[in-house]
Amino acid sequence: MLSLSEKNILLAITLISAGLVVGNGAHFLLFRLLRSRQTEKQRKQLGVRRHLARPARLVLLTVSAEVVLPLIPGLSTALQTQLDQIVRIVLILSVGWMGIGSVYVFQAILLSRFDITAVNNLRARRVHTQMEFFRRLMIGIVVLLDGGMLLWSLHNHDLWKYGTGLLASAGLASLMLAAAAKSTASNLIAGLQIALSEPIRMDDVVIVEGEWGRIEEITSTYVVVKIWDMRRLVVPLSYFIENPFQNWTRNTSDLMGTAFLYVDYAIPVEPLREELKRVVAESPLWDGRVCGLQVTNLSERTMELRCLVSSPGSGENFDLRCLVREKMIAYIRDNYPWALPTLRVQAEARVSEDQKSLKMQ
Repeated sequence: MLSLSEKNILLAITLISAGLVVGNGAHFLLFRLLRSRQTEKQRKQLGVRRHLARPARLVLLTVSAEVVLPLIPGLSTALQTQLDQIVRIVLILSVGWMGIGSVYVFQAILLSRFDITAVNNLRARRVHTQMEFFRRLMIGIVVLLDGGMLLWSLHNHDLWKYGTGLLASAGLASLMLAAAAKSTASNLIAGLQIALSEPIRMDDVVIVEGEWGRIEEITSTYVVVKIWDMRRLVVPLSYFIENPFQNWTRNTSDLMGTAFLYVDYAIPVEPLREELKRVVAESPLWDGRVCGLQVTNLSERTMELRCLVSSPGSGENFDLRCLVREKMIAYIRDNYPWALPTLRVQAEARVSEDQKSLKMQ
């Protein structure tokens, strides 16, 4: 026959085991149901299991422990109070962890509707940029609320007094560090301004410090610009508020570009204009909006021709301008080789009669 204490231990082990089985079983059924309602692409894109599986398991297990704990016989009041306090702390921390994961999932669900790789992606870039900032803001709010719930769960007046003193000390320290953290604070304010006024967005094409690149990442303090040769330019957020810069995709991704030709005065312009139309019409880089050739300048030696063409994006426009230069120079070389820039030298020799006589002598 088992003694009373042995029966209590056996019942406690049974209850704890039952709580573990129920918590893990509920977790398995919940995520199995979510998995069955998602396609493979959605599972990879949203990352529900990656962000929520572990915190959800911890939440379900601590809830099971909260239910089972009062049923365990033989626990003293002091021990049960301590165990209940520990379980609640773990539950609050796991709920905060799950809240942070939920923010990531919410961002993924929202951004899945806006394809930033599309040609006309103005709205998608706007949403991606704003969500980068508001995700960090929401995570900060979740951490703050979770910390408040954690303090509220500690039923100890001494801890409350200690926490109050700690917060007061932190307030004084923050005032002393405000001057030293001026640049960081300005970057945080600049991040809010960028999210709302949108001088730049994710995947915008910009010219910063003379470098051409795309906005690759916007953090709470700096912006990463991916330059065309795969380098990365890291710029403080405040730079885009305080300094002028070029944004080639501010309203639309459509762009016009020029290619200049320098030829002889005698070349006929109209055949060159027709050849330019033919070249861009055959290229998929042209969007069909703008194609023109004009005489824009004259020098003492050459005539300047400007080829103006448009494309759906900055990268395509750069390639189209290179193609126009290549094809137009080849056309001039094959059909009007004499019209390529040359250096003309005319010399007149005036020899006096005396010089002639000297030569004859």
